[in-house]
Amino acid sequence: MKENSLFDRKSLRQVYGKTADINELAKDCVAFSNAQGGIIDIGIEDGDELPPADQKIPDELATDLVNKLGGKTNGVILNTESLTADNGGEYIKIHILRNPNAIAATSSGKIYVRIGDRSVPVGPEDIVRLAADKGCLSWEDTLTKYCWQDADEKKMNDLVQRLRSSDRVSAFIKQKDVKELLDYFYLTDPDTDYMTQLGVLFIGKYTQRGRIMNPPVIQVIKYDQDGEKVNKWLWDDYTHNPLEMINAIWTEIPEWKESTEISEGMFRRNILAYPEKVLRELLANSLVHRPYTIKGDIFINVHPDHLEIVNPGQLPLGVTVENILHTTKKRNEHMANLFYALHMMEREGSGFDMMYETLLANGKAVPQVYEGEDFVMVRIDRRVINQEMIKVMQHADQNYNVKQKQLICLGLIAMNESLTATQLIALLNLKNAESLRSWLHPLIDKGLVMGTNEHSKAKEYRVVPEILKNSQYKGRTSLKRIESYRLKELIIEDLKIYKSASITEIQKRIGEEIPSKKIWNQLNILVDEGKVCKSGFNRWVRYNLVE
Repeated sequence: MKENSLFDRKSLRQVYGKTADINELAKDCVAFSNAQGGIIDIGIEDGDELPPADQKIPDELATDLVNKLGGKTNGVILNTESLTADNGGEYIKIHILRNPNAIAATSSGKIYVRIGDRSVPVGPEDIVRLAADKGCLSWEDTLTKYCWQDADEKKMNDLVQRLRSSDRVSAFIKQKDVKELLDYFYLTDPDTDYMTQLGVLFIGKYTQRGRIMNPPVIQVIKYDQDGEKVNKWLWDDYTHNPLEMINAIWTEIPEWKESTEISEGMFRRNILAYPEKVLRELLANSLVHRPYTIKGDIFINVHPDHLEIVNPGQLPLGVTVENILHTTKKRNEHMANLFYALHMMEREGSGFDMMYETLLANGKAVPQVYEGEDFVMVRIDRRVINQEMIKVMQHADQNYNVKQKQLICLGLIAMNESLTATQLIALLNLKNAESLRSWLHPLIDKGLVMGTNEHSKAKEYRVVPEILKNSQYKGRTSLKRIESYRLKELIIEDLKIYKSASITEIQKRIGEEIPSKKIWNQLNILVDEGKVCKSGFNRWVRYNLVE
């Protein structure tokens, strides 16, 4: 199991012997407590799955760890157990519970939170956001004065039936009676008959739903090309639970049925302006990830060329616009689990992957995320940017064993004709070149993508010509894919005629579709080779051919 937001492993040397560092372990325990809780295996080296076969754990170590960590942390709830692995080696498993109410800290007053596989310090400016995120779990679990026997019978029966027929719910859970099933999904209190606020939201009557704290209200507003409102739909009467609200928004708004017709040989194909699974995923995300501890409606703004979904509040602490594709963080944990069990959204961390793949497979741009001081907005463009890349994606999906993230990488390369590793890392929001390997290298190994000959950051990746031919790609030929040695000759020929020129002037004459940085790289090589000289500084640099 890889280290992630819920799991970590430490060497036995971390807690026992001369190299022991309990402060570092305390930091990780605080981070897990402030996030979703987690497990730390003590006695397993990084990169290993099992402890050393001859490893023995001192009898008193597990108890000592609880006492030492108790003195090094505040607000952390944990327990330990000594275990023996399949290979006979012994290790300790530490279970850290999520603290839903208080902010955990080290004894020195430092606060951390778990983001991915790292324990990240929380600055003073983010403590309020951390407290707000903790309040979301309290919102779900807060008991109401309404008993489950007084719930909306139709909504409750429908929900129970959906859960029992779901392939994402285990057979053991399906066998539970109605009350036990509601308890399991945190819709009711296991010790009483009262519903939680989450329970009222899903199975309560509209009069009950309207009285819980900040029930969701959704507004859909249509704008014309001048930004004027031309239509409005509003769900604010609390008659729908979240599942019904998503279905109503999809079925009642005619704009979702609009499509773009494209030709595929002798046949015609209609591509929906906004794919249904993408829109449903966005709606589910807006309901699951919004903070219910603050007021504010969810807005869906429909413009002639794009769609915006605007949620109140900011992203969860640790999730940013840059890392949202890869970072998992539950804000309303129980609602997220319920939505996943009901097939209303993808597993946490894979929803944006699905949207990327679906939009690229339809020749559309990937979603854009923006964060303001009190809102988060996701934008989806309506138009088909590259019709021909649809053929490339279909051909790869049908004829090659390509995983989802590799298909996304292929789609980005096909849409842009060619991309450098640096550009791919930026588009995919990856950390470094090493993290790009699993996205890109399988495409190269399968013969779908090839790289240019440059052994530098200027090396570009493009779809193999044979794949374009086999997929019946008929895209416009452009100079964006031009080889470096050909581009160099074009620059030399241009300077022979015009003597002195800036990069902008050269780009305008030899091909505006060629990236200016690509031209700049070749000019620098020509300068180093002594074939071109330059004069001036910054914007006023001009290049001259050396006679």
